[in-house]
Amino acid sequence: MDSLVTFSLVSVLIIFISPVSTDQRNITAEAGQDIILPCRAPDSKPVIAVKWTRTDLGPDYVFLYRDDQISLENQLLSYKNRVNLKEGQMKDGDVSLVLKNVTTDDRGTYECRVFQTETKSRKTINLDVRLPGDPDGGNKDGSVGLVVDPLVGIIIAVVAAAGWLIYKKTSCFKPNQPPEEPAGPHRTLMSHNGAADL
Repeated sequence: MDSLVTFSLVSVLIIFISPVSTDQRNITAEAGQDIILPCRAPDSKPVIAVKWTRTDLGPDYVFLYRDDQISLENQLLSYKNRVNLKEGQMKDGDVSLVLKNVTTDDRGTYECRVFQTETKSRKTINLDVRLPGDPDGGNKDGSVGLVVDPLVGIIIAVVAAAGWLIYKKTSCFKPNQPPEEPAGPHRTLMSHNGAADL
């Protein structure tokens, strides 16, 4: 039984630790900088449209390029006049986004969606913006945040569960054993007349 539990736990860990094919990147910037969020069309087919969004800000977009022009119709107000394609145009499938004068409000997860003839692709970029002179990445309110990739969280949870199961299987703890009598000067002796303290 123990070998079956160990085999199952090892199998689960191998599944979760195996490389995951995701097109995701993390970028850290300092407030006030101009940065480039990199994205490229996966092949040489003509690009029909490029849409940059922030996953936490609803359906409106950060930047949209379609029909050979920039669309400003539903652009998020905080990004107006602050974003553009690298070099102002798509060149050789490069649809990287330039974000000017970043602030801590620009922290978040950005998605680059590229629409080509018969294909679509998506890239995710996590942007962290730090205040100048703040190497530890303090948040706006002064607290320190910790960002954990969901896969890392799952691995930690599986390892913790495996450790707990192994402890329960191998521990000397016996639930039906009465607790030991505490050592000390005050013990109670039972006699036929009742309890007497020593």
